[in-house]
Amino acid sequence: MSIVENPAVPEPSQVISATQTTYQAIRQMIITGELAPGEKLKIERLKDRIQTGASPIREALTLLVADKLVERIDQRGFRAAPVSQENFAEILRLRCALEDMALRESIAAADDTWEEQLVLSHHRMVRVGAADVATFEEHHKAFHMALLARCNSPILLGYCSQLYDLNVRYRYLAGRSRNYGKRDVRAEHRDILDAAVAREVDLASQRLLSHYQQTGSFLRETPDVPQDQD
Repeated sequence: MSIVENPAVPEPSQVISATQTTYQAIRQMIITGELAPGEKLKIERLKDRIQTGASPIREALTLLVADKLVERIDQRGFRAAPVSQENFAEILRLRCALEDMALRESIAAADDTWEEQLVLSHHRMVRVGAADVATFEEHHKAFHMALLARCNSPILLGYCSQLYDLNVRYRYLAGRSRNYGKRDVRAEHRDILDAAVAREVDLASQRLLSHYQQTGSFLRETPDVPQDQD
């Protein structure tokens, strides 16, 4: 007797795709502030907003817990991870220390292929612009990771990638500062690129760390990120 496949049972690839699509959708809502820090993440509400089933949402939220963008509440539910000036300061301190190390190793081992990929990643980021949030964030991260790509330490690069992800929504929160519009982010990126391509490691590091620290300066101007309470 032949076995008839049940068309109602999704293929494994379809399940993975639904989970990844849902993960990306919720992640973007968290980092851009559409889901506010500390907001409870109701399964039913997210189902309506994303137009998907409960299972992909639960799986996506579990992945985001591992990313530290979502917190599990007493095993009964989820909320967007809260933010604070102290949390950002820790992320910034670690990011500056680790990326300074990774950038110096990367430039020391730089070759023509690295330079070409770095210039290309910068071009793609600039061409997209910030209006298309999802695509811009993809290319923005690609540029920052391309700077570090010749660092021969996968563990270090993994930490740098994770810290980048934790920092993203603080950048959006800093963007709410009334003075943020005066910031020329394009020029900052271009100056970092120029120093890296010229193999001027001290200047490249100085410009990269200043780029990160400016976010903190604007962040302190917005009341959306509170101080930690004892």
